[in-house]
Parts: sequence; C-alpha cells; structure tokens
Amino acid sequence: MKTLVLSFAALASASLLIGAPAATAHHSFAMFDNAKEQTLVGTVKEFQWTNPHTWLQLMVDESGKQVEWSIEGSSPNGLARRGWSRTSFKPGDKVTVIIHPLKDGAKGGSYVKATLPDGKTL
Repeated sequence: MKTLVLSFAALASASLLIGAPAATAHHSFAMFDNAKEQTLVGTVKEFQWTNPHTWLQLMVDESGKQVEWSIEGSSPNGLARRGWSRTSFKPGDKVTVIIHPLKDGAKGGSYVKATLPDGKTL
C-alpha cells in the first residue's frame, strides 16, 4: 500500500513539473512602447482567433509598397466577453487600427482599438 501511495505522489509531482514550463512561457508586454500610439490604415490579410492571443495581420501601404504588420491582441475568451468573434475582422476589410508599436521598430504592435469599414469601433 505504501508503494502505491508513493507512486501516486511521484506521478503527481512529475505532472506538475512537466506543466510548469508552459505556465511560465507566457510573455510580458514589455516589448511594446505603451507610451506611444501609432495609427495604421490598411487591409486585413488574416485574423487569427487563437490562444493565448489573437493576431491581426494587416497589409499597410508604405510608399506604394504593401507591408505586412502583425498586431497582437487579447485572448479569444476575453474578447468574446466584449462581443468579439472570429469574424470581427474579415480578410479584405479596410480598417484603421491604433497600436502600441514594438520598441525595436519592427512592423508590429499591441492592439489598442480599430475602426471597421462600417464605422464601428472595437
């Protein structure tokens, strides 16, 4: 009986250790410059409704060249509670998006708000 209890305790401990890296893998938002806001006007390429964060791929015209921006949003669960769905952004939609840009100047940022083609603000 002691062996069974010990084996169960070892299994439970091992399970906790295996799951620990996933729990600590979540990143901070320190890479974004929260003191700045940048407005992007572009066309939705893709809206990824995935955990742990949603992603909006936006094609922005920069001097006649289409440049892809990656915009990180909140979790699908959190957004759904605010009335969003996986179809809130559709490929081809012309949108205006305000972001906190990446500190390193790369083409990306964290989502602040957007204005959809029908004038609705998310």
